Amino acid sequence: MPSPDRPAATTARAAAGAPGPVLTDGFGRFHDYLRISVTDRCNLRCLYCMPADGLVWKERAEILTFEEIERIAGLLVRQGVRKIRLTGGEPTMRRDLEVLIARLRALPGLQSLVMTTNGLRLADRAARYRAAGLDGLNVSLDTLRPDRFEQMTRRTGLERVRHGLEAALAAGFATVKLNVVVMRGLNDDELPDFARLARTSPLEVRFIEFMPFDRNEWSTDRLVPYAEMRRRVESAVTLQPLAAGPNAVAREFAVAGGAGRIGFVTSMTEDFCAGCNRLRLTADGRLKNCLFSVGEADLRGPLRAGADEAELLAVIRGCVREKWAGHPPPAELAALHNRAMIQIGG
Repeated sequence: MPSPDRPAATTARAAAGAPGPVLTDGFGRFHDYLRISVTDRCNLRCLYCMPADGLVWKERAEILTFEEIERIAGLLVRQGVRKIRLTGGEPTMRRDLEVLIARLRALPGLQSLVMTTNGLRLADRAARYRAAGLDGLNVSLDTLRPDRFEQMTRRTGLERVRHGLEAALAAGFATVKLNVVVMRGLNDDELPDFARLARTSPLEVRFIEFMPFDRNEWSTDRLVPYAEMRRRVESAVTLQPLAAGPNAVAREFAVAGGAGRIGFVTSMTEDFCAGCNRLRLTADGRLKNCLFSVGEADLRGPLRAGADEAELLAVIRGCVREKWAGHPPPAELAALHNRAMIQIGG
């Protein structure tokens, strides 16, 4: 398990006086980024996200209402959260999503509202989400080949995703990023092709190391480490390192002579736990202080029982204070009984 010692980066911030006791953990990390899963359902069945034998969807009554999401989000924004990301499952499957987007965008103090989507429904919705107040999009796309798309997602739809990505670029979002989970033997030979997209389009292509979750068949043999991914990318484009902020999850590079960027999310081989500023709210109202943590704090129960703001803040404070200094090594993570990624929201 992780060492209880304070990471050096967070010790420095703590010494400088990290803001907000509710959202500051025992290692001085202040959490100003909230990821909200709005549904556990999805119209794809990606290998790394959903078990092959499927899942039982939550009943509608178990899922937070827009009003409940808004109340929790508003509470956390008042405590210092400045960025919210909407996730799923697949968030575009939540009916009237633009209504929630508009409500969250109106929260005083919120600086950034973004979303991660598989892109299948974006072609006719991207402009609507932008008009409602969404600032940026991450589109998940792990292959550029139709046969592999069907293999990796257990569904068809590559052309729909590509049309959705075009609509996102045309809608005027501040950022559009492409998330690529790299799995050896499946799509690792496509890294140069994805890198070339960043040379011709104003995208940030993010290559993500394969991470272990419940029944997603993770193994060290299928993990392509950051160093290897970077070598393959550099066979196609020239990378120019960019400065990273203290909470960055990706190692970012400009593409020489290109319109976009390349990023590498190195959770498994070079983690960024020391600067982690993220909390996750699941669709059924549980707060997770780490993507890989088995422990969760129930907010839905107290909320529906009539808890006041102080009582909810006490639950949140307790969850934040229990956060690890850093997550365990990959082999230990694979042995934990965490939720499937689709149930967490990534």
